Amino acid sequence: MPVSNDDIANTISAYLDVYPTDAEPFAALLERARGSEAPLASRATTPGHVTCGAVVVTPDRRVLQIRHRRLERWLLPGGHIEPEDDSLLATALRELAEEAGISGGSVSPVLERPVDLHAHVIPANPIKVEPEHTHYDFRFLLAVDQAVATSPNEEEVSDFRWIPLLELPGQLGGRVRATLLTRKLPDPARRSP
Repeated sequence: MPVSNDDIANTISAYLDVYPTDAEPFAALLERARGSEAPLASRATTPGHVTCGAVVVTPDRRVLQIRHRRLERWLLPGGHIEPEDDSLLATALRELAEEAGISGGSVSPVLERPVDLHAHVIPANPIKVEPEHTHYDFRFLLAVDQAVATSPNEEEVSDFRWIPLLELPGQLGGRVRATLLTRKLPDPARRSP
């Protein structure tokens, strides 16, 4: 079953239960998810829609970044929700596999909810006939055994790197570090099939 506005609203609510200080920046998105007919999981929905990202952390506290070809910036793996995605986490896992070549079976979620929500403006893309719009990125924290080799999708990704967690900036870096202080990283090798 595709990701619905109810799924998005429930995820935002669970996130805001942990981070109530984020209520103001995400109140409008929550209201849209609860009351809008426009599917927030669709990339065609403007002025903004939901995307999902993967924050992949190794036991030695390194984080995967990809170099986005079009934006020419270092980012987390992630992207748009597709109709076949049955959850927001499934989107993050699919995008990780597509962009970095790391399968969902190689990682384990640290949390059931996103570790961070982030809104950012995406510039207009005349090639795809997309106006400037906002991505509401739901970032999921995932554990991996080690800094595994990646197979970047060369159409979207020009490079990848594993950076020390301490170099992950801003609110995201702080929330990942705080989460890892209170939780042990799950071992993807010990996941049950």
